[in-house]
Parts: sequence; C-alpha cells; structure tokens
Amino acid sequence: MTRPGLRTGLGALTLAVLAGCSLVPPYERPAAPVASAWPASAGASAEGATAAADLPWQDFVHDAQLRELIALAIDNNRDLRVAVQNIEQARAQYQIRRADQFPTIGVSASASRSAPNPAGGNAPSVASSASIMVGGASWELDFFGRVAALKDVALADYLATEEARKAAQISLVATVASSWLQLKTDTELLLLAERTLGTRQQSLGLTKLRFDHGAASALDLRLAESLTASAQATRAQQQRLRAQDVNLLTLLVGQPLPERLIPPLPPVATPAAPSDPSQPTPAVQPPAELPTFTAVPAGLPSDLLLRRPDVRAAEQQLIGANANIGAARANFFPRISLTGSLGRTSSDLDGLFGSGGSKAWSFGPSLLLPIFDMGRNQAGLDAAKAGREIAVAQYEKAIQSAFREVADALAGRATLADQLTALQAQATAERERFGLADLLYRNGVASSLDLLDAQRSLFATEQALAQVRLAQRVNEVQLYKALGGGWSEPAPAATAAAH
Repeated sequence: MTRPGLRTGLGALTLAVLAGCSLVPPYERPAAPVASAWPASAGASAEGATAAADLPWQDFVHDAQLRELIALAIDNNRDLRVAVQNIEQARAQYQIRRADQFPTIGVSASASRSAPNPAGGNAPSVASSASIMVGGASWELDFFGRVAALKDVALADYLATEEARKAAQISLVATVASSWLQLKTDTELLLLAERTLGTRQQSLGLTKLRFDHGAASALDLRLAESLTASAQATRAQQQRLRAQDVNLLTLLVGQPLPERLIPPLPPVATPAAPSDPSQPTPAVQPPAELPTFTAVPAGLPSDLLLRRPDVRAAEQQLIGANANIGAARANFFPRISLTGSLGRTSSDLDGLFGSGGSKAWSFGPSLLLPIFDMGRNQAGLDAAKAGREIAVAQYEKAIQSAFREVADALAGRATLADQLTALQAQATAERERFGLADLLYRNGVASSLDLLDAQRSLFATEQALAQVRLAQRVNEVQLYKALGGGWSEPAPAATAAAH
C-alpha cells in the first residue's frame, strides 16, 4: 500500500525539480575594459558638487529661456516620442511572454442540426446536438525553462528600451543646450560682423577721401576695399549660420520657436560718410557672455556602469542574449503540453443545462521529442552564443565610448579655461592696438596698412574669442551628458521654487 504513495510523491518531487530547472548560463558582468582612473590630462573635477546623474537638468541650466526650450523639446520632440512608444511596445512584448507561462482558459459553444439521407423512401429525420465547454488551449509545461528564458529575454529588452529612452532624453537636453549656445554665439558673431563692417566702411570712406587728395596710395585704397568686402562676406555667412541654427532648434523643439526665445537680429550696417579725421573710430565691442551652467564632478570611471543609461541598456541587452542561450538549449529537450476541457453536451439546445444534458470532458497531453532536425537546434544554440559574444563586445564598446567622452570633456575643462583667459588678454591688447593705430593714422603718423592690419587682427581675435567661449560652454554641457546627467527629475518642492 505504501509503494503507490511513494511513487506518487517521487513523481511530484521530480516534476517540481524539473519545473525549476533552468538552462540559462549564470550571468557574470564583464570586467570594464578601461582604466580605473581618468587620464592625468583630464583635469580636476568640481569637488563637493552634486553628481551629474543626480542633478536635474532644470538645476543644471541657469538660463530661463534655455530651460523653456528644453521643456518644449521634451514635450514635442518626435524622436523622444518614438522612444516612449518603443517602451510601450517592449512592455507589451514582455507581457505576452509572461502570459505564456500560464494556461489560457476560454469558453467554446457549438450547436448543429443535420438531416441524414438513409437508404429507403422514409423521410429523413433531423439530428441536433449542442455543447458548451470550458477549457484551456495547449499549455506547455516549462520543465526545462524555455518559456521562462524567453520571458527573461523580453524583460531585458523592455528594460534596455527604457534605458534607451532615458539616453534619448539626455541626448536631447544636451543637443538643445548646445544648439542654443551656437545660436547665441552666431548671433553675437553676426553683430560683430555688422560692427566690423561699419568700421571698415568708415575707414574705406576716409581712405577714399585721402586718396582723392593724394594723401593715400591706390594700394591703401584697394586694401581697404578688400577688407570691406571680406566683412560683407563674413556677415552673409553668419546670417546663413544663424538661420540654420534656428531651423535646427525648431526641429529639436518640434514646433515653431516662440519669438521671445529667439535672439533678435542686430541692426544692419549702413555705409557711413567719411568722419572727421580728428575723431577716433569707435572700437569693436567684445561679444556678450554666454549662459553658465552648474559645475559637476567627474567621479570614478566605475560610476559610468551604474549611472549612464546607454551603458545600462547595453548590459540589459547582454543579459537578454545570455537568457536566449537557455531558451536555445531547452529546444534539445522534450516539450510537454496539456490540452483539456470540461462542459456539457445535449442532443437538444433547450436541454443543454437540464435533464437532457450530460457532462463531457477531454484531456490530451502531448509530448514532442526532437530526434532528427538536420542540425536546426544546434544552429540555434550556436547563433545564441554568437549573439551573446556580440552583446559582450557592444557592452564593452559602450563603456569605452563613455570613458572617452568623459575624458575628452575633462581635458576640455582643464584647457579651455586657460585658452579663454589667454584670448581675452589678446583681445584686450588688440583693441588697444587698434585704437592707437587709428589715432596715429588720423594724425598722419601711421600708414593705412597699420590701421587695416590692426582692424583685421582685432576682428580675427574677437571671432576666436567667441568660438572658444562657445567651446567652453558646450564642453560643460557635454561633460554633464557624458556623466549621465539630464534624466533625473527635480523634487516637487524644488520645481515649485524654480518657478
């Protein structure tokens, strides 16, 4: 009497063990293929500041107009909308795979009437039948973890897609900020070109006046005309670049830009009449300062594994590829499926639930054991293993790319400040040189070549100064992005205080 009970217990224990079996290889995070510290040329970080990944972009950006542009872009950018819908699609795929672990229960009902045509001349009798059944479709008993592995693959894909959405927002915030800085700089450079053109037109008029009176040579006149034409070409170029900046921001924001958020165009320079030689030429004003940002610390390279969404997305893809090996291995083992139903049948629809009806049930287990498949399952396993190696390489490449981005931004932080300081000193010297050359030229001490050379040198220095100032601000944005900043949302109290 004890043997059947013992067999039943052993069978239940065997089923429980098989049900918990998994052929997925243990996941081990690959070692980061980067150094444990930033290069010595990376420069010092902002000690004591909030980490970039913990700093909301609303707190990183200080300019109110730029904050409004970024908020509009997050609400309307089409690429970000696609990223959000990709999350929903991946979530639905995960739910589908998760549902495969449970049986599907449904109700089926049928009714039929038939008139047989027996041999003989008797009138055919009408046969009726009706049935209603409650049961489940074919449900696979996941003894070897195939369905669970496929669910893990879908889960990893969903988590990777969610991280990709965060990375898309970080990239959008950085791109809008960089494009806004570029627009501000190109507007200032256009203003600089307009002012320089006005100065050169005034110098050209004065040179013509001196040439007409024999005090200047034809070489002086032609050089003044050349520099004036060069300033006109530069103005046209800056007008084009500014228009392209506005177009790019419009695309990023996803709607026409409000007029209040577009830097106004500078007044167009008009040819000036020759001025009094005793009055000095107005000096070119330096470009306006660009918006500033909150300084962020670099941290350690290992932080990138935990803070950068694109690195986390690559790791989720690796986890999914690892789980896919388990699903491929399970294809070598039998698949057991169950199909069953329970209900009532009757020869008359009216008596289906009455005394005329009778109970009916069905139970149909099935087993599929692969014997010969021409190497299909082995090829599937080989493909899954190759997919994991690809995912490992992509994960390591994501870490290396992140390391390089941060190291480049830190190197920029260490050197751009020194370069900007040197250019500011050079621009100050060039402005004084231009003032002295203009004064000496008007008093007949210096030649027009000295004056025009001072104009040309000052214009080039002011342009370089504006570009380096832009590079410094953009570098701050790129460092914030490289360290995983731009995703965290501020606390409600902080948001209310900011507004």
